[in-house]
Amino acid sequence: MKCALVGSRFFAASVFEALRKEEGIEFSCIVAPAEDDRLAIAGRAAGIPVHVLANPRIVPGEAIAEGTDIILAAHTHARVSDDALARARLGGIGYHPSLLPRHRGIAAVEWTILEGDPIAGGSIYHLADGWDAGAVAAQDWCFVAKGEMARELWERALAPMGLALLSKVVHHARVHGEVPAFAQDPRFATRAPMIRKSVVLTEEVSPTITSLVVSIVGPDRHGIVSMLADRAQRYGANWAASRMTRLASEFAGTVHFEVPRENADALVKALRELESSGLQVVIGRCDGANVPDSVRVVELELVGTDRRGIVSSLTKILAERGISIESIHTEIIRSGVSGNQTFKIEAHLLVPVALSIEKLRTELGALASEMMVDIGLGERVSSGHMGAVAR
Repeated sequence: MKCALVGSRFFAASVFEALRKEEGIEFSCIVAPAEDDRLAIAGRAAGIPVHVLANPRIVPGEAIAEGTDIILAAHTHARVSDDALARARLGGIGYHPSLLPRHRGIAAVEWTILEGDPIAGGSIYHLADGWDAGAVAAQDWCFVAKGEMARELWERALAPMGLALLSKVVHHARVHGEVPAFAQDPRFATRAPMIRKSVVLTEEVSPTITSLVVSIVGPDRHGIVSMLADRAQRYGANWAASRMTRLASEFAGTVHFEVPRENADALVKALRELESSGLQVVIGRCDGANVPDSVRVVELELVGTDRRGIVSSLTKILAERGISIESIHTEIIRSGVSGNQTFKIEAHLLVPVALSIEKLRTELGALASEMMVDIGLGERVSSGHMGAVAR
Protein backbone atom coordinates (compact mmCIF):
# COMPACT_ATOMS: atom_id res chain seq x y z
CA MET A 1 0.00 0.00 0.00
CA LYS A 2 1.62 3.22 -1.21
CA CYS A 3 0.45 6.28 0.66
CA ALA A 4 0.84 9.99 -0.04
CA LEU A 5 0.74 11.97 3.21
CA VAL A 6 -0.55 15.56 3.14
CA GLY A 7 -0.17 17.35 6.44
CA SER A 8 1.91 19.40 8.81
CA ARG A 9 3.51 19.64 12.21
CA PHE A 10 3.49 17.15 15.06
CA PHE A 11 0.38 15.13 14.22
CA ALA A 12 1.29 14.50 10.58
CA ALA A 13 4.88 13.66 11.54
CA SER A 14 3.54 11.21 14.15
CA VAL A 15 1.35 9.53 11.53
CA PHE A 16 4.32 9.28 9.18
CA GLU A 17 6.65 7.78 11.78
CA ALA A 18 4.04 5.26 12.98
CA LEU A 19 2.85 3.99 9.60
CA ARG A 20 6.24 3.80 7.90
CA LYS A 21 7.31 1.18 10.45
CA GLU A 22 4.41 -1.12 9.64
CA GLU A 23 4.72 -4.00 7.23
CA GLY A 24 3.16 -3.54 3.81
CA ILE A 25 2.86 0.26 4.02
CA GLU A 26 5.10 2.61 2.02
CA PHE A 27 5.05 6.33 1.36
CA SER A 28 5.17 7.49 -2.24
CA CYS A 29 5.51 11.17 -1.30
CA ILE A 30 5.08 13.78 1.40
CA VAL A 31 3.18 17.06 0.85
CA ALA A 32 3.88 19.85 3.36
CA PRO A 33 3.20 23.60 3.58
CA ALA A 34 6.81 24.69 4.17
CA GLU A 35 10.39 23.49 3.80
CA ASP A 36 10.98 23.69 7.54
CA ASP A 37 7.74 22.00 8.55
CA ARG A 38 8.22 19.05 10.89
CA LEU A 39 6.65 16.65 8.40
CA ALA A 40 8.84 17.86 5.53
CA ILE A 41 11.96 17.44 7.64
CA ALA A 42 10.94 13.92 8.68
CA GLY A 43 10.17 12.95 5.09
CA ARG A 44 13.50 14.14 3.73
CA ALA A 45 15.35 12.40 6.56
CA ALA A 46 13.67 9.14 5.55
CA GLY A 47 14.49 9.64 1.86
CA ILE A 48 10.87 10.22 0.81
CA PRO A 49 10.14 12.77 -1.99
CA VAL A 50 8.75 15.96 -0.46
CA HIS A 51 6.52 18.43 -2.30
CA VAL A 52 6.27 21.89 -0.68
CA LEU A 53 3.04 23.66 -1.57
CA ALA A 54 3.36 26.88 -3.54
CA ASN A 55 -0.21 27.72 -2.48
CA PRO A 56 -0.88 26.58 1.13
CA ARG A 57 -4.59 26.32 0.41
CA ILE A 58 -4.62 23.65 -2.30
CA VAL A 59 -2.81 20.42 -3.18
CA PRO A 60 -2.34 20.26 -6.96
CA GLY A 61 -2.28 17.06 -8.99
CA GLU A 62 1.47 17.18 -9.56
CA ALA A 63 2.08 17.01 -5.79
CA ILE A 64 0.94 13.36 -5.72
CA ALA A 65 3.42 10.77 -6.99
CA GLU A 66 2.47 8.29 -9.69
CA GLY A 67 1.54 4.86 -8.34
CA THR A 68 -0.03 6.20 -5.15
CA ASP A 69 -2.78 3.98 -3.73
CA ILE A 70 -4.29 6.35 -1.20
CA ILE A 71 -3.86 9.93 0.02
CA LEU A 72 -3.86 10.56 3.77
CA ALA A 73 -4.66 14.03 5.10
CA ALA A 74 -3.40 14.70 8.63
CA HIS A 75 -3.51 18.21 10.09
CA THR A 76 -3.72 20.15 6.85
CA HIS A 77 -5.68 23.26 5.91
CA ALA A 78 -5.05 22.69 2.20
CA ARG A 79 -7.83 21.29 0.03
CA VAL A 80 -6.80 18.20 -1.90
CA SER A 81 -7.80 18.98 -5.49
CA ASP A 82 -9.78 16.66 -7.73
CA ASP A 83 -6.67 16.27 -9.92
CA ALA A 84 -4.70 15.11 -6.89
CA LEU A 85 -7.41 12.66 -5.80
CA ALA A 86 -7.56 11.23 -9.32
CA ARG A 87 -3.89 10.23 -9.03
CA ALA A 88 -4.59 7.89 -6.10
CA ARG A 89 -6.22 4.53 -6.84
CA LEU A 90 -8.46 4.67 -3.77
CA GLY A 91 -8.81 8.44 -3.53
CA GLY A 92 -8.12 10.16 -0.25
CA ILE A 93 -9.12 10.08 3.40
CA GLY A 94 -8.59 12.52 6.24
CA TYR A 95 -8.90 12.64 10.01
CA HIS A 96 -11.38 15.06 11.56
CA PRO A 97 -11.49 15.43 15.37
CA SER A 98 -15.25 15.19 15.78
CA LEU A 99 -18.08 12.72 15.34
CA LEU A 100 -19.05 13.81 11.85
CA PRO A 101 -21.34 15.28 10.73
CA ARG A 102 -21.17 17.21 14.01
CA HIS A 103 -18.67 20.10 14.07
CA ARG A 104 -17.71 20.25 10.41
CA GLY A 105 -15.02 22.88 10.10
CA ILE A 106 -11.58 24.04 11.10
CA ALA A 107 -12.22 24.44 14.85
CA ALA A 108 -13.97 21.17 15.72
CA VAL A 109 -12.19 20.64 19.06
CA GLU A 110 -12.79 24.22 20.17
CA TRP A 111 -16.49 23.99 19.34
CA THR A 112 -16.74 20.69 21.18
CA ILE A 113 -15.68 22.57 24.31
CA LEU A 114 -17.76 25.69 23.60
CA GLU A 115 -20.91 23.63 23.06
CA GLY A 116 -20.32 21.72 26.29
CA ASP A 117 -20.37 18.34 24.55
CA PRO A 118 -19.96 15.53 27.11
CA ILE A 119 -18.68 13.21 24.38
CA ALA A 120 -16.10 13.92 21.67
CA GLY A 121 -14.76 11.75 18.92
CA GLY A 122 -12.83 11.39 15.72
CA SER A 123 -13.77 10.43 12.16
CA ILE A 124 -11.89 9.14 9.13
CA TYR A 125 -13.78 10.50 6.13
CA HIS A 126 -13.41 10.45 2.36
CA LEU A 127 -11.97 13.63 0.86
CA ALA A 128 -14.71 14.94 -1.41
CA ASP A 129 -16.64 18.06 -2.33
CA GLY A 130 -18.10 19.88 0.65
CA TRP A 131 -16.68 20.92 4.00
CA ASP A 132 -15.81 17.66 5.81
CA ALA A 133 -18.89 16.16 4.16
CA GLY A 134 -17.43 13.00 2.58
CA ALA A 135 -18.55 9.52 3.55
CA VAL A 136 -17.24 8.22 6.88
CA ALA A 137 -14.85 5.25 6.90
CA ALA A 138 -14.39 4.84 10.66
CA GLN A 139 -15.17 6.60 13.94
CA ASP A 140 -14.39 6.39 17.63
CA TRP A 141 -15.44 8.40 20.68
CA CYS A 142 -14.28 9.49 24.13
CA PHE A 143 -15.65 11.35 27.14
CA VAL A 144 -14.77 15.01 27.65
CA ALA A 145 -13.33 15.53 31.11
CA LYS A 146 -14.88 18.18 33.34
CA GLY A 147 -13.10 21.50 32.87
CA GLU A 148 -11.00 20.16 29.99
CA MET A 149 -9.80 22.69 27.43
CA ALA A 150 -9.52 22.13 23.68
CA ARG A 151 -5.76 21.57 23.65
CA GLU A 152 -5.95 19.18 26.58
CA LEU A 153 -8.70 17.15 24.89
CA TRP A 154 -6.70 17.01 21.65
CA GLU A 155 -3.49 15.90 23.30
CA ARG A 156 -5.08 13.44 25.75
CA ALA A 157 -7.52 11.67 23.47
CA LEU A 158 -8.21 13.01 19.98
CA ALA A 159 -4.68 13.01 18.54
CA PRO A 160 -3.95 9.41 19.66
CA MET A 161 -7.41 8.43 18.42
CA GLY A 162 -6.68 9.92 15.00
CA LEU A 163 -3.44 8.01 14.70
CA ALA A 164 -5.16 4.73 15.59
CA LEU A 165 -8.09 5.32 13.23
CA LEU A 166 -5.88 6.21 10.27
CA SER A 167 -3.81 3.10 10.85
CA LYS A 168 -6.97 0.96 11.06
CA VAL A 169 -8.41 2.26 7.79
CA VAL A 170 -5.11 2.04 5.89
CA HIS A 171 -4.71 -1.58 6.97
CA HIS A 172 -8.28 -2.33 5.90
CA ALA A 173 -7.59 -0.77 2.50
CA ARG A 174 -4.39 -2.78 2.11
CA VAL A 175 -6.09 -6.09 2.92
CA HIS A 176 -9.44 -5.55 1.18
CA GLY A 177 -8.51 -3.15 -1.63
CA GLU A 178 -11.24 -0.68 -0.68
CA VAL A 179 -12.11 1.92 1.94
CA PRO A 180 -15.37 1.64 3.95
CA ALA A 181 -17.87 4.39 3.19
CA PHE A 182 -20.98 5.32 5.19
CA ALA A 183 -22.85 8.46 4.16
CA GLN A 184 -23.13 11.24 6.73
CA ASP A 185 -26.61 12.14 7.88
CA PRO A 186 -26.99 15.86 7.08
CA ARG A 187 -29.76 16.24 9.67
CA PHE A 188 -27.13 16.24 12.40
CA ALA A 189 -24.57 18.45 10.70
CA THR A 190 -23.23 21.47 12.60
CA ARG A 191 -20.56 23.95 11.64
CA ALA A 192 -17.31 24.62 13.48
CA PRO A 193 -15.85 27.70 11.78
CA MET A 194 -12.59 29.24 12.89
CA ILE A 195 -13.02 31.10 16.16
CA ARG A 196 -11.52 34.29 15.01
CA LYS A 197 -11.57 37.98 14.72
CA SER A 198 -8.73 38.43 12.31
CA VAL A 199 -7.82 41.76 13.88
CA VAL A 200 -9.37 43.47 16.88
CA LEU A 201 -9.23 47.24 16.71
CA THR A 202 -10.55 49.42 19.51
CA GLU A 203 -10.11 53.11 19.92
CA GLU A 204 -8.55 54.19 23.20
CA VAL A 205 -10.75 56.67 25.00
CA SER A 206 -8.56 57.97 27.79
CA PRO A 207 -8.99 61.72 28.30
CA THR A 208 -8.89 61.18 32.08
CA ILE A 209 -6.12 58.57 32.13
CA THR A 210 -2.49 59.10 33.08
CA SER A 211 0.19 56.72 31.84
CA LEU A 212 3.01 55.82 34.22
CA VAL A 213 6.04 53.94 32.92
CA VAL A 214 7.78 52.48 35.97
CA SER A 215 11.26 50.93 35.90
CA ILE A 216 12.34 48.79 38.86
CA VAL A 217 15.83 47.43 39.54
CA GLY A 218 17.05 45.68 42.67
CA PRO A 219 18.07 42.40 44.31
CA ASP A 220 15.71 39.67 43.20
CA ARG A 221 13.40 38.32 45.87
CA HIS A 222 9.93 36.93 46.27
CA GLY A 223 7.03 39.39 46.13
CA ILE A 224 8.31 42.26 43.95
CA VAL A 225 5.63 41.90 41.28
CA SER A 226 3.00 41.37 43.95
CA MET A 227 3.96 44.68 45.63
CA LEU A 228 3.57 46.48 42.29
CA ALA A 229 0.24 44.81 41.61
CA ASP A 230 -1.14 45.62 45.07
CA ARG A 231 -0.34 49.32 44.69
CA ALA A 232 -1.78 49.46 41.17
CA GLN A 233 -5.00 47.80 42.29
CA ARG A 234 -5.29 50.09 45.31
CA TYR A 235 -5.45 53.14 43.03
CA GLY A 236 -7.53 51.63 40.22
CA ALA A 237 -4.67 51.33 37.73
CA ASN A 238 -4.67 49.07 34.70
CA TRP A 239 -1.53 46.95 34.25
CA ALA A 240 -1.25 47.70 30.52
CA ALA A 241 2.11 46.11 29.68
CA SER A 242 5.28 44.84 31.34
CA ARG A 243 8.71 43.33 30.73
CA MET A 244 10.42 41.63 33.67
CA THR A 245 13.45 39.41 34.06
CA ARG A 246 16.16 38.21 36.45
CA LEU A 247 19.70 39.11 35.43
CA ALA A 248 22.75 38.13 37.51
CA SER A 249 20.62 37.79 40.69
CA GLU A 250 19.07 41.23 40.04
CA PHE A 251 15.41 41.86 39.26
CA ALA A 252 14.81 44.29 36.40
CA GLY A 253 11.41 45.27 35.13
CA THR A 254 9.40 47.94 33.36
CA VAL A 255 5.64 48.32 33.79
CA HIS A 256 3.18 50.56 31.99
CA PHE A 257 0.30 51.57 34.27
CA GLU A 258 -2.82 53.41 33.12
CA VAL A 259 -4.31 55.13 36.15
CA PRO A 260 -7.23 57.56 36.61
CA ARG A 261 -5.68 61.02 36.52
CA GLU A 262 -6.98 61.92 39.98
CA ASN A 263 -5.12 58.91 41.46
CA ALA A 264 -1.85 59.36 39.59
CA ASP A 265 0.00 61.38 42.25
CA ALA A 266 -0.99 58.95 45.01
CA LEU A 267 0.19 55.96 42.95
CA VAL A 268 3.50 57.68 42.19
CA LYS A 269 4.02 58.30 45.92
CA ALA A 270 3.18 54.67 46.76
CA LEU A 271 5.61 53.38 44.14
CA ARG A 272 8.37 55.68 45.41
CA GLU A 273 7.98 54.08 48.83
CA LEU A 274 9.38 50.86 47.35
CA GLU A 275 12.82 52.53 47.38
CA SER A 276 12.93 52.00 51.15
CA SER A 277 13.05 48.24 50.49
CA GLY A 278 16.24 48.54 48.43
CA LEU A 279 14.71 48.90 44.97
CA GLN A 280 15.62 51.62 42.49
CA VAL A 281 12.45 53.19 41.04
CA VAL A 282 12.28 55.47 38.00
CA ILE A 283 8.88 56.79 36.90
CA GLY A 284 7.98 58.43 33.61
CA ARG A 285 4.60 60.17 33.35
CA CYS A 286 2.34 61.13 30.45
CA ASP A 287 -1.16 62.60 30.71
CA GLY A 288 -1.90 61.86 27.05
CA ALA A 289 -2.17 65.51 26.07
CA ASN A 290 0.75 65.18 23.65
CA VAL A 291 -1.21 62.97 21.21
CA PRO A 292 -2.01 65.25 18.24
CA ASP A 293 -5.65 65.94 17.43
CA SER A 294 -4.99 64.60 13.92
CA VAL A 295 -4.45 61.03 15.18
CA ARG A 296 -6.18 58.64 17.52
CA VAL A 297 -4.71 55.82 19.60
CA VAL A 298 -5.82 52.37 18.48
CA GLU A 299 -4.94 49.01 20.03
CA LEU A 300 -4.27 46.07 17.71
CA GLU A 301 -4.20 42.40 18.69
CA LEU A 302 -3.40 39.63 16.23
CA VAL A 303 -2.88 35.91 16.87
CA GLY A 304 -2.18 33.17 14.36
CA THR A 305 -0.19 30.12 13.48
CA ASP A 306 3.45 31.15 13.31
CA ARG A 307 4.78 31.67 9.80
CA ARG A 308 7.22 33.92 8.02
CA GLY A 309 6.08 37.36 6.84
CA ILE A 310 3.33 38.25 9.32
CA VAL A 311 5.13 41.27 10.80
CA SER A 312 6.49 42.55 7.48
CA SER A 313 3.09 42.28 5.77
CA LEU A 314 1.30 43.95 8.67
CA THR A 315 3.76 46.82 9.07
CA LYS A 316 3.77 47.44 5.30
CA ILE A 317 0.01 47.98 5.31
CA LEU A 318 0.27 50.29 8.33
CA ALA A 319 3.10 52.35 6.82
CA GLU A 320 1.30 52.75 3.50
CA ARG A 321 -1.64 54.27 5.35
CA GLY A 322 0.40 56.69 7.41
CA ILE A 323 -0.08 54.79 10.66
CA SER A 324 2.65 55.05 13.28
CA ILE A 325 3.42 52.28 15.74
CA GLU A 326 3.60 53.71 19.25
CA SER A 327 4.51 50.33 20.78
CA ILE A 328 4.57 46.73 19.63
CA HIS A 329 5.12 43.40 21.36
CA THR A 330 5.48 40.07 19.57
CA GLU A 331 5.56 36.61 21.10
CA ILE A 332 5.83 33.00 19.96
CA ILE A 333 3.91 30.48 22.06
CA ARG A 334 4.53 26.75 21.66
CA SER A 335 1.41 24.64 22.17
CA GLY A 336 2.45 21.56 24.15
CA VAL A 337 3.15 18.23 22.49
CA SER A 338 1.07 19.13 19.43
CA GLY A 339 4.10 21.12 18.29
CA ASN A 340 2.03 24.09 17.11
CA GLN A 341 3.60 27.52 17.40
CA THR A 342 1.30 30.51 17.80
CA PHE A 343 2.50 34.00 16.92
CA LYS A 344 1.01 36.92 18.80
CA ILE A 345 1.19 40.66 18.18
CA GLU A 346 0.02 43.40 20.50
CA ALA A 347 0.50 46.97 19.32
CA HIS A 348 -0.61 50.52 20.04
CA LEU A 349 -1.04 52.52 16.85
CA LEU A 350 -1.40 56.21 16.06
CA VAL A 351 -3.99 56.25 13.29
CA PRO A 352 -4.84 59.38 11.25
CA VAL A 353 -8.32 60.61 12.10
CA ALA A 354 -9.10 60.80 8.37
CA LEU A 355 -8.65 57.02 8.02
CA SER A 356 -11.84 55.07 8.64
CA ILE A 357 -11.40 52.40 11.29
CA GLU A 358 -13.90 50.22 9.42
CA LYS A 359 -11.81 50.49 6.25
CA LEU A 360 -8.64 49.62 8.14
CA ARG A 361 -10.38 46.70 9.81
CA THR A 362 -11.51 45.38 6.42
CA GLU A 363 -8.03 45.66 4.90
CA LEU A 364 -6.35 43.99 7.86
CA GLY A 365 -9.05 41.34 7.86
CA ALA A 366 -8.16 40.51 4.26
CA LEU A 367 -4.51 40.17 5.28
CA ALA A 368 -5.52 37.89 8.15
CA SER A 369 -7.50 35.68 5.81
CA GLU A 370 -4.63 35.52 3.33
CA MET A 371 -2.09 34.57 6.00
CA MET A 372 -4.49 32.30 7.91
CA VAL A 373 -4.11 34.11 11.24
CA ASP A 374 -6.80 34.01 13.88
CA ILE A 375 -7.52 35.28 17.36
CA GLY A 376 -7.31 33.11 20.44
CA LEU A 377 -10.00 32.86 23.12
CA GLY A 378 -8.24 35.24 25.50
CA GLU A 379 -9.85 38.65 26.00
CA ARG A 380 -8.13 41.99 25.70
CA VAL A 381 -7.35 43.50 29.09
CA SER A 382 -9.71 46.44 29.51
CA SER A 383 -9.16 49.64 31.45
CA GLY A 384 -9.31 49.14 35.19
CA HIS A 385 -8.62 45.39 35.04
CA MET A 386 -5.49 44.02 36.63
CA GLY A 387 -3.46 41.66 34.48
CA ALA A 388 -0.62 41.08 36.96
CA VAL A 389 0.38 37.85 38.60
CA ALA A 390 1.94 37.37 42.02
CA ARG A 391 5.66 36.75 42.14
